[in-house]
Amino acid sequence: MDIQDCIIVGGGPAGLNAAVVLGRCRRKVLVFDSATYRNQYSHGMHNYLTRDDILPTDFLEISVKEAHKYGVKIIKRKVTSARKNEEGSFDVKDEHGGIYRAKKLLIATGLTDNVPEVPGFKELYGKSVHHCPYCDGCEVRDKEIGVYARNKNGFELALALKGWSHKVTYYADGKNKLKPVEVETLKLNDIPIVAYPIERLEGVDDKLKAVVFKNGDSRKCDAIFFVNGFRQQCDLVETFGCNMTKKGVVLTNRYQQTNIEGLYVAGDAAKDMHFVVVAAAEGAKAGVIINKELQKEYSKQPEKQLQLS
Repeated sequence: MDIQDCIIVGGGPAGLNAAVVLGRCRRKVLVFDSATYRNQYSHGMHNYLTRDDILPTDFLEISVKEAHKYGVKIIKRKVTSARKNEEGSFDVKDEHGGIYRAKKLLIATGLTDNVPEVPGFKELYGKSVHHCPYCDGCEVRDKEIGVYARNKNGFELALALKGWSHKVTYYADGKNKLKPVEVETLKLNDIPIVAYPIERLEGVDDKLKAVVFKNGDSRKCDAIFFVNGFRQQCDLVETFGCNMTKKGVVLTNRYQQTNIEGLYVAGDAAKDMHFVVVAAAEGAKAGVIINKELQKEYSKQPEKQLQLS
C-alpha cells in the first residue's frame, strides 16, 4: 500500500492551508473533502485581510488551485472511519470503501451549528440569520437586531450586539434561561426581553422582516443572531478518544497536537475562536509541526559507539 506522509480530513481553510505548507515541504499529502462547510451559506467572509467580502466558494476555489500547485492530491469524498494501526501509522477509509495509509493524520472537519428548528431559520441562515456578530454584525449595523436563545443563555451576545445597533431585542421563545441579575442588566441597557413562543420567521427575498409569535402577534426584525450550540462535523475525534473541552471542541496543544501521538486537529473543531483566518493559521501551524516530526523520523542518526570497559 502506498503510504502518504500526511492525510488531511477536511478541505476547508485549516485543512488546505496545512496542505499548502506540507506541499511546499515536498511531502506526499492527500486531502479528503466532503464539500460540507460551516460557512457555505454565508454571503461573504470577513475579518481576513485581503479577502473581505469574498464568497466562501471563491475563497475555496483559490485555495484548491494553490494546493494543487504544490502536488497536493484532493479527493472529493467523505471519510467514514480512521484508526491507528499496529505500526503507528493511520488507516483511513472513505465512503467508497477505499483504504489509505499515512504517517500522520490531521483532522480539520470543523463544526456544524445547531440551527433552531423554528420555520424560517434554516431558510434565512447565512443571509439574515447568523451565529457570529464579528462575522456579520457590521452588515446589519443600526438595524433591528434580535438575539434568539431558547433554553440557552444569550446574555453576553445581546450586550455585545449593542455595539452594532442600539435596537436589540432578546427572544426567549418561551424558555428563558436568564438569571435575575442578567434580566435587570438587559433592561438597564434598553434590551427588551420577549418571552412569547415563536411561530416562525417571516422574510422576503432572503431578508428577514419580522418575528411571528404563536399568539398571532409579530415584531419587526431585520436580523437574528442565535445561541444554540454546535457539534463536531464528524465523529472521528471521538472515535480516537481525543480529549475534549466542555464546549465540545478538541483539546490540543499550541501546535495542534492531540493526546493521540501523530494525530492533529486544526480549525473550528479545536478552538473557540471561530474565524476563517484563525482556522487557516492553525492549519499552517499544524503543517509546520507535522513536517518537523517527519524530519525527525526520516533523519539518520549516528550509531551509538561501543563503550570500552
